[in-house]
Amino acid sequence: MIKFHTKGYNGYSLQYSPFIENKIACATAANFGLVGNGRLFIMNIGVGPNGIDIERIFDTQDGLFDCSWSENNENQIVTASGDGSIKLWDITLPEFPIRNWREHGREVFSVHWNLIKKDSFVSGSWDNSIRLWNPESLESISKYEEHNNCVYSTIWSPYNPDVFGSASGDQTVKIWDTKVPRSIQTIRAHSNEILSLDWNKYQENVIVTGSVDHTVKVWDLRNTNYEIVCLRGHEYAIRRVKWSPHKSNIISSVSYDMTMRLWDTMLVNSLLDVHDMHTEFVLGVDFNLYIEGEIATCAWDENVHILRPPCLLPANVL
Repeated sequence: MIKFHTKGYNGYSLQYSPFIENKIACATAANFGLVGNGRLFIMNIGVGPNGIDIERIFDTQDGLFDCSWSENNENQIVTASGDGSIKLWDITLPEFPIRNWREHGREVFSVHWNLIKKDSFVSGSWDNSIRLWNPESLESISKYEEHNNCVYSTIWSPYNPDVFGSASGDQTVKIWDTKVPRSIQTIRAHSNEILSLDWNKYQENVIVTGSVDHTVKVWDLRNTNYEIVCLRGHEYAIRRVKWSPHKSNIISSVSYDMTMRLWDTMLVNSLLDVHDMHTEFVLGVDFNLYIEGEIATCAWDENVHILRPPCLLPANVL
């Protein structure tokens, strides 16, 4: 395991570059995001004496809660901030953002770049709204306001360039098509706030959700009367869920119980592994798109962990 200390800054989110296999970004906030500055770390794995080398640091006046790499420019990344702003950075340019949008009325908790069109991204905020953005535009393209509580997570479908999902404190997941003004589907997925969702990369109609009710649930959008699978084991709220880009049956989840867990939805005993080396809430997790078996986490303990759990490694590597 490789560890990196984000000294003075608590980890909220991280993402591997979709272009470069050893590059990773981590969005952080001072004082646990309650008050103070934010910092975006751009790091290269496998470089330097400690296994991670800092390429760039960008400081902000308020905490950063999420980040998402551009899908059409390897040097650009967008961040979500506690002051309601969204910033677009170019890691080859000086310390100032190249775009700074301020339309959300409260904390922005989610940003995600369109995986197919690659010309837009979507954001979710504690002001209960979702906005669609184009990096070339000075204003948002569209606004969506059906949720009646905080929007914690927004994520594009990897199959349809116009479809994305959102998860909210109102206990629902909504599916949206940008060609129409209203949501096309609503799922009352949990009995408490839903903090995260992700799309299966191999099954177009399958999503996963994580909730304050301690459960991870897998859903088929063609029949949402019941979940396909309910994964239990976390002791506190689940902050983020991610589906493996390499296998359709592998899910990761991170929680306020200070663990990252790996699940195999094809097994009766679904829990594969528990990573419990963090000493504070774990809020960020991502799979390396290029290196099967590598996964990263970040937490409020000011640490990023780069892991290669044996259960994720291809058979010929074991």
